[in-house]
Parts: sequence; C-alpha cells; structure tokens
Amino acid sequence: MNSNKLKDMFVISGRYISDRMHGITIDILGWLAAVVLHCSTIPGLLALLYGYSDKPIATDIALFVYFALSLLFIKSVLNKNVLTVVTISVGFIIQTVIMSLILFK
Repeated sequence: MNSNKLKDMFVISGRYISDRMHGITIDILGWLAAVVLHCSTIPGLLALLYGYSDKPIATDIALFVYFALSLLFIKSVLNKNVLTVVTISVGFIIQTVIMSLILFK
C-alpha cells in the first residue's frame, strides 16, 4: 500500500516538474531569440558608426530582422511576457539611437 502512494507521489512530482520546465524552456528560448535577433544587426551598425566599415547593413536583412522582432513583440504582449517585451523595447531603443547617431554624424 505504501509503495503505491510513494509511486503516485513520484509520478505527480515528475509531471509537475515536467510541466514547469516546459514553460520555462519556451519562455527562455523566446527571450533568447529576441536577443539573438537584436545582436545580429548591432555589430554592423557599430562598425558603420565608428568608421570600421563604409557598407551599411543590407536593407532586406535589416527589414527581415525588424519584422521578426515586431512579431515577437506582439506575441510577447499578447502572452503578457514582460521580460521579452522589455528586452525587445530596449533593443529597439538602442538600435534607434545608434541609427540616429549614424545619420546625424
């Protein structure tokens, strides 16, 4: 009788941990996707800003990245994922500042 209770307790605990880890993993992967997308354009912008390169980022790639970030932002707002919303917002602000420094340099 005790072994059945112990077995049920382990099964319930395993399901609980599995459910929690699944949600955490999805949120972390979504956040990492936003960070990686932002990091894909920042090196090119900084190289252009500091004069290490005279070639701007390809427009189609930059638009594709910004469109993907916009979709991730909308998804995060609908899911009420505050960390990803703040991360994408700060990334957009940083990229806007860098682009305005390049424009008005």
